[in-house]
Amino acid sequence: MRSTAVRRTALAASAAALALLATACGGSSDDDGAAEGDKAKAEQSAPAGGDKGEAGESAPAGDALTAAELEKVALAQADVKNGEVTSEIPADEDIAKDQVSTDGKACLPLAHAQAAVAQGEPAADVKRSWTGQTETKSEGSGPDGQDMTEISVDMVRLNVASYADGGAEQALAELKAAVEQCAGGFTASVGSDKLRVAEVTTSAAPKGGDEGFAATLGVDIGKDANAPMKVVVVRKGATIASFSAANLSSMATGADFEVPAAVIDAQIAKLG
Repeated sequence: MRSTAVRRTALAASAAALALLATACGGSSDDDGAAEGDKAKAEQSAPAGGDKGEAGESAPAGDALTAAELEKVALAQADVKNGEVTSEIPADEDIAKDQVSTDGKACLPLAHAQAAVAQGEPAADVKRSWTGQTETKSEGSGPDGQDMTEISVDMVRLNVASYADGGAEQALAELKAAVEQCAGGFTASVGSDKLRVAEVTTSAAPKGGDEGFAATLGVDIGKDANAPMKVVVVRKGATIASFSAANLSSMATGADFEVPAAVIDAQIAKLG
């Protein structure tokens, strides 16, 4: 038990370090912050344009939600059985959007998605984060023969944004284009901090919503394997839910991991 307690203490410190590393790839706040939020709460945005597509095409976007409406449909603690949902992002993780840049403009949407920054010019957006852990008994034993517990920590940062006049469809199209154009990697900067993404690969899009995609960003950590950070994006009407996921162990070892499906499914379900 003593060994387990020590490992949990070390894990808490490592999780904090991981949060800082993840933040180094991008920001998570629009420049005008509270001012835009107040404006969005006071008025409804114009409805999105476009006719309904034919079978097999993406469904058209509807009306953009206000910030107050987004708060109601964004992930809440009651929506998940495990883990902790945070609705107020700490200031040191809430970097301004204009601080984020990439060495190639085409790759900027990926840096924004990884950092839980809303794409393009949303009518409103809100942020959440989720942290969860699983514990399994280790196959080995401690130096004194005691049982050891392996703890895996997953971190998901979430941005839920609404758009007017087809902005949601355009934002997702730009993200998909960025995945294709930046497969060979890119460098992202936040102020003087830089993070090298060595490669970008796609995976199966999540189920639910009108359209979406998923990608893995292999972060160069100076080892034989790149550390995976994952992005999952879903559009439902004029609203986009963007998830940025990382796993503590994977950031250290480069091993692959699964994005917590329960978190993705819970948010998609709230979008209707």
